[in-house]
Amino acid sequence: MRDIYEEVKTPHKHGIVIKHPDGHSVDCPSVFRHNDRWHMLYIVFDQKGYETWLASSDDLLHWETRGRVLAFREGTWDQYQAAGFAALQDTRWGGSYALTTHDGKYWMSYVGGALEGYETDPLSIGLAWTLDPSAAAPWERLPEPVLKPGGTDARDFETVTLYKSNIIHDPDKRLRHPYVMYYNGKDATSTERIGMAISDNMTTWKRHGKDPVIDHHSGITGDPQVVRIGDVWVMFYFGAFWQPMAFDNFACSHDLEHWTDWTGPHLIEPSEPWDEQYAHKPWVIKHNGIVYHFYCAVGNEGRVIALATSTPLAADPK
Repeated sequence: MRDIYEEVKTPHKHGIVIKHPDGHSVDCPSVFRHNDRWHMLYIVFDQKGYETWLASSDDLLHWETRGRVLAFREGTWDQYQAAGFAALQDTRWGGSYALTTHDGKYWMSYVGGALEGYETDPLSIGLAWTLDPSAAAPWERLPEPVLKPGGTDARDFETVTLYKSNIIHDPDKRLRHPYVMYYNGKDATSTERIGMAISDNMTTWKRHGKDPVIDHHSGITGDPQVVRIGDVWVMFYFGAFWQPMAFDNFACSHDLEHWTDWTGPHLIEPSEPWDEQYAHKPWVIKHNGIVYHFYCAVGNEGRVIALATSTPLAADPK
């Protein structure tokens, strides 16, 4: 665990990389590579609900906003909430970070809901697809959610709402299925824990296991992102309210099912004016020997997306 920490730690805060020009909140970065450019899916909250936007970059530091890819739509189960996250990414640490396809399509999972407001319950998990994830164009959505809170097969920790999910492809089928989803669910006490589901075809999902895989018994444990470092699977996630502040941490596994939590220093926590309230919701990659840790920062600049790195970079945006 100490070796993994030394490999992934990002003590150098580079600053804000995406801030909405109209002051809306931005959140939940997921960064991938396609057609020799970097791209980021992120969400915008405009007081009505969540929409998903796309930005692009040549250097991981300077980002150009491209446009919406999941927008509000009337009369649907997800009309006012559509917060999307890249799926089926190359999980190799220092790998391509490209998105792989299923059925010839690129996929994202998203948090969806019909009610206005900030994460208004209930929220479910939907899927959307495209033929070109680098295009600033609407993705096609499956007509119904693939996982809902509650129901006869729901575990106790996911009875109220389902939040961010991360879907990976495991060609070795360690859990006897090629697709594995990690997500955080909320119970009636507003505690959030990370659970998992499995699928053979990306569209039909079955909850796996009786218990959450990461559980701190209070507060929030959520927003997983899974990568593979050598023969170790690493799950980045954020914690809040079971320790002071909101922060990013990680856990490790050899089988994708049983996870050991890191109990040492946090990877990111509040320390600067722009993230003095929250520093959380990780998406972490390694490129050309540098670890880039994108996260949601809340502080004197509002809710923005910030970056920390393993080594200092030449120019800090803030």
